[in-house]
Amino acid sequence: MGERAGAVAFATVLTAMAAQISIPLPFTPVPFTFQPMVVLVGAAALGARLGMASQLLYLALGIAGLPVFAASPSLPHGVARLVGPTGGYLMAYPLAAFVAGWLAERGFDRRYVTAFIAMACGLAIVFAGGVLWLAWLGQRPRGLSAALAAGFYPFIVADLLKLLAAAAVMPAAWRLARSRAR
Repeated sequence: MGERAGAVAFATVLTAMAAQISIPLPFTPVPFTFQPMVVLVGAAALGARLGMASQLLYLALGIAGLPVFAASPSLPHGVARLVGPTGGYLMAYPLAAFVAGWLAERGFDRRYVTAFIAMACGLAIVFAGGVLWLAWLGQRPRGLSAALAAGFYPFIVADLLKLLAAAAVMPAAWRLARSRAR
């Protein structure tokens, strides 16, 4: 049990660290971060339940006021970040981790193409949560097309490139683990 708790805590810390590498973009309220990639690689490594647990812990730490979320010029730490422009992305992390982890448990993380598919499914959940949240907020941007322009289009190419790199990690890790087990 202690090993699993340590793995969950480690994935949580990595997610928080990825949030600290935050690049604000002048045309959107959503910053560029490495969080989606870290969430999905962590989920592939931990599996569905533990991957989701790591992201629930991440959200709990952020709600408690710890500075684990990406920097915001206008919102204080804590629950305010969940009701701000990035809230939909953040709230989608546990489900995205569960789905990517569930697919990994079924062997999707053993080959490059299927690892990419598993992580892309998780990324789709993150984007759906983020874009729908932006559209629902109705402040800035307004409507689904504006939400896509602010929360999807600026990020999709970079996130897919990150997933291409991340998809290589899991099969390589499995090959390394098999070679050491011999």
